[in-house]
Amino acid sequence: MRHKGVELAVYSPRMEEQVKHPTTRMAIVMERRAINNRWQPYQWQVAGALPDSEVSGSAPQTIVNHADLLQRLYPGMEVSLYRDEAEGYFLNLTSPAPKIFVMWRLNEEALGTESEAEPFMLTLSYNEAARWMDAQEKVEGVPILPELLPALAEFVEMHYKPEPKKQRIRPKSFESKEGRYRNMG
Repeated sequence: MRHKGVELAVYSPRMEEQVKHPTTRMAIVMERRAINNRWQPYQWQVAGALPDSEVSGSAPQTIVNHADLLQRLYPGMEVSLYRDEAEGYFLNLTSPAPKIFVMWRLNEEALGTESEAEPFMLTLSYNEAARWMDAQEKVEGVPILPELLPALAEFVEMHYKPEPKKQRIRPKSFESKEGRYRNMG
């Protein structure tokens, strides 16, 4: 399916051979800001995401370089949708502010003497992002691209099936004395 320049092919059983996991390419902007701290002179964070089609080249590029601010653009990042993560996509989609979750790591060798933050993986699933954070990875969310929302909603509608609510059985200890005697005889 294609929505305003962003293509996410939706999986269906008939297309099993063609598309296993709908994927789109994105570019991530990482930002280094100077901070007033004697042990750490700067702080890295994810500044945003944009469609990869709007970026020329495939190598990381510096887009802003000032004394107190550095922004680097990392094109070629992919985000894929998997059927077993449909609940996580549903949770993200129904939140007040849906996000693209970016796992990033510091590359100590990238800029010579200074370390550089590089995006490592992307997801649209709340559950997957939570697992990454449980594993002590650095994960930040940035607003999802509006053009991804219809494709994500369609995928969730096709694949998310909430678990049926189960009838709760009350333990015997919660029944009154009269109720226990009535059920015995």
